[in-house]
Amino acid sequence: MIASIFLAALAAVHVTAWPRYGNSPSKLDSYIESQLQRSLQGVFDNIGPDGAKAPGAHAGIVIASPSTLDPDYYFTWTRDSALTLKMVVDEFLTGNENVEHYIKEYITAQAILQTVSNPSGSLSSGRGLGEPKYYSNITRFNRSWGRPQRDGPALRATAIIAYARYLLSRGKTQEVKSRVWPVVKNDLAYVAQFWNSTGFDLWEEVNGRSFFATAVQHRALVEGAALANKIGLSCADCDSQAPNVLCLLQTYWNGQYIVSNMGVSAVRTGIDANSVLGSLATFDPTASCTDETFQPCSHRALANLKVYVDSFRPAYTINAGLNESVAAATGRYTEDVYYFGNPWYLTTLAVAEQLYDAVQQWRALSSLTVTSVDLAFWKAIKSDAAEGTYNAGTQSFDSYLSTAMTFADGFVDIVKKYTPIDGGLAEQYSRENGTAVSARDLTWSYASFVTMAAARRAALIHSSKERKPLQVPSWGEPNANKVPSVCLASSAPGTYIPATSAGAPAGAGGCTLTVTFNVNASTFFGENVYIFGNTTDLGAWNTQDAIAGNAAGYTSDRPLWDFEIDLPASSGVEYAFLRAEPDGSFIREDVNRTYTIPPCGDVPGNGTATVEDAWSGPVGTPAA
Repeated sequence: MIASIFLAALAAVHVTAWPRYGNSPSKLDSYIESQLQRSLQGVFDNIGPDGAKAPGAHAGIVIASPSTLDPDYYFTWTRDSALTLKMVVDEFLTGNENVEHYIKEYITAQAILQTVSNPSGSLSSGRGLGEPKYYSNITRFNRSWGRPQRDGPALRATAIIAYARYLLSRGKTQEVKSRVWPVVKNDLAYVAQFWNSTGFDLWEEVNGRSFFATAVQHRALVEGAALANKIGLSCADCDSQAPNVLCLLQTYWNGQYIVSNMGVSAVRTGIDANSVLGSLATFDPTASCTDETFQPCSHRALANLKVYVDSFRPAYTINAGLNESVAAATGRYTEDVYYFGNPWYLTTLAVAEQLYDAVQQWRALSSLTVTSVDLAFWKAIKSDAAEGTYNAGTQSFDSYLSTAMTFADGFVDIVKKYTPIDGGLAEQYSRENGTAVSARDLTWSYASFVTMAAARRAALIHSSKERKPLQVPSWGEPNANKVPSVCLASSAPGTYIPATSAGAPAGAGGCTLTVTFNVNASTFFGENVYIFGNTTDLGAWNTQDAIAGNAAGYTSDRPLWDFEIDLPASSGVEYAFLRAEPDGSFIREDVNRTYTIPPCGDVPGNGTATVEDAWSGPVGTPAA
């Protein structure tokens, strides 16, 4: 019932006021209006507790997809959820008041989630905030995964800060200070502490440095500091670390495109949707075309966009015959092999959204400049493009913007072409024939359609006065885009406190110590070592939830496997090690070990402890 009332109200907001090209609706306009409603419904169907496709999900929890098999996406990802809720907040700010309860429930759910200890760590150490995914009932996911991931806390902070600014505009300072800020503060502390640490990227496949993560971390610190000041507090670590994060952001640019992943072992070009999504996540409608923050209209971002799109033209059968002047289906990166490496709805829509955001910025600036950096982008879609500055009110300015809009619309048209008749958006569509592939009803796909449509709506409006209420708010980019002359590879150790005023359980998130279990265990290629034990932190004696070891320090002289696990102080655990064999079987040690975690403050090394062990029991045998 709530969703039906919401959609009726939404239709009144979006459909009657929709700007168009010319005097009559095009087929694309009509498609966008229809698919927008379907996409919003798709998002809300995937939010607990009342979402039609999210049974059992906790209130405020966003599931990635209802799919539970091939693949199983019935989890909540911090990143996907935050991007989705940022969209919901933006919809709320443009007049859709019936969605506010989703935002409030999300904040409560995240306050609880922050306190859930997990394989990445705990709240007490801060490390647990980097855990990428949880079960939909807000419990930990113990199995092997690409962890930690550093973008989630930054994105969650951004989504909640956007709502906090609204509350402040309504005079609700105390609510922000007492209920909202404690959740945000934990996430900002994590960003300030771990921005200079490697982690898995947004595709969860490579461990290193990610452009997307660095970009959203910079934004979060900037707007976090501003929010603190507005409520009479401070975030000194935000102020001290943000310039250094901006320094790191510059290192992804190689002069031709954004190298999305650095310091990774996989052999890749670095041409990746990661970069386009990063520009979207840090879009500020009041910004200039700033190269340093890779704003959508910046020369770097446009040059990168061309390189990214063109990389997929020869990769997919459905792109056959599409030259560089027209849109093409795009995916994550051309080396992708997941489900055979298909185009994704959200990545194709991201190209359109970047261009719509860029048009908004050019309109606001009343000018557009072409340089040698982005000339190739423009020449591909506008044969008479030339370096120079083109001012509003001239035919040239209008021609450039019209060309960009037409090119952007082409990407939406591709999504339209390959959207099933019922409007359901899966994760991917086939590179061979465009049919839906992988997880059905992907929340991120739906959310990306909504943000694309909102960006297009704003881009079509010439008047800045009429356009501003439809735009996402500024996050302060104009005052935070200067790269310091001296860059520091620093970090700021944080303090983490359960946000009980926002809904975190009383007594949750207590003091933990990071315990490193070292075990000497000689293994052969394909054999791995795990640890499990009698607590949920150790998998509750379930081999499927055992925690994988790290063999980075393994040598023939010392066959070291290590495990870093946050455990409650002053508690005792029983544990044992396992060998995971190449055939999927496990070999268990012949002993049960015990360990008592020291009290907080009783150990050196800032809350850490180390246990030295050696394998005891049978061992595996390599296949002949």
